[in-house]
Amino acid sequence: MSISFRKAPAKTVVGLDIEPGRIVAAEVSLNGSVALERSATIDVPVGAVRDGEVVDVPAVTDALKQLWSANKGLRRDVRIGVANAKIVVRTIDVPPVAASEIDAVVRQVVADELPMPVESAVLDYQPVGIVETATGPRRRVVVVAARKEMVEAAIAAAAGAGLKTRGVDLSAFAMIRILGGRRKTDSGLYLSIGGMANLAVVVDGACTFTRVIGSGLEGMGIELAERRSLTVAHARMWLRHVGFEADVAEIDGDPEIIADARAVLLQGNRRLANDIRASLEFHRTQAAAGADVERAVLTGAAVGVPGFAEALATELGMPVETRSVNAGESYTGDGDLAGITVAAGLAVEAVPA
Repeated sequence: MSISFRKAPAKTVVGLDIEPGRIVAAEVSLNGSVALERSATIDVPVGAVRDGEVVDVPAVTDALKQLWSANKGLRRDVRIGVANAKIVVRTIDVPPVAASEIDAVVRQVVADELPMPVESAVLDYQPVGIVETATGPRRRVVVVAARKEMVEAAIAAAAGAGLKTRGVDLSAFAMIRILGGRRKTDSGLYLSIGGMANLAVVVDGACTFTRVIGSGLEGMGIELAERRSLTVAHARMWLRHVGFEADVAEIDGDPEIIADARAVLLQGNRRLANDIRASLEFHRTQAAAGADVERAVLTGAAVGVPGFAEALATELGMPVETRSVNAGESYTGDGDLAGITVAAGLAVEAVPA
């Protein structure tokens, strides 16, 4: 099965976003634009999904069974998002060969670029146009590769729950697609921060760089849980309750937990910003980097933490705008639209222009 980010007929399935701490499923409708119609979420045991990779297939399968059992009528055809450090995205320039020859040329070039044997990878690519280089015109291509065993683990978990995987997509591309980052005039940093942080750099409507950062709300929740002897689920609630905005003296609850929650949030946000800056520095060294990133778009469960976007903007030194999928008139689900956005993007292969 290929990781596909090529435009295709706008058919919808259930988007399935599996990340540390929770699973999100989303159904959307298409009528000139994308609208979220239904969503469902469930927590997964700590460690079942690590840095975006399914490491405990039976635990994830059990969670998926519970999710579908509790949400009767949710379709069983799914497109699964993948996002972890074992996924490689490269932007390469190849000779401007005919369309019939590009596949062979890309595979020959990436064989020397990938940190894994091509035969052990799930590979896909997307030409993004002709560019002028020092050696003449070249066709620029964005290549995505993932280790087969990582993709197969996610598919196996879904199959064990009776779900039919109709496609696998890079979660970063689903995020960009649903938030409008495919416009030719669009450039900037896109971030989905939930159980982990998934970032993508867009240059003129094309994704030129992605990276998954282990830092996220799940790690912060685990840290707070260990500090205060809480369950991770309880710690997650405290992080959302405390946030960044209110004076800690004015927040209701245990003062010691509140103080620790604020400290964990501040430290976690600082670490996250440092990792993002390091990723952007690496991106600047790439041939297709383009202009420096000057703005960021944030989605994911972190948007629900009061003041998170503003605190991240301060640390990054750039504006951070929050965006989420639009809810349809008949939407049934919770109000955490930003936390459902990536799943919604996975539910559709192409967003109407």
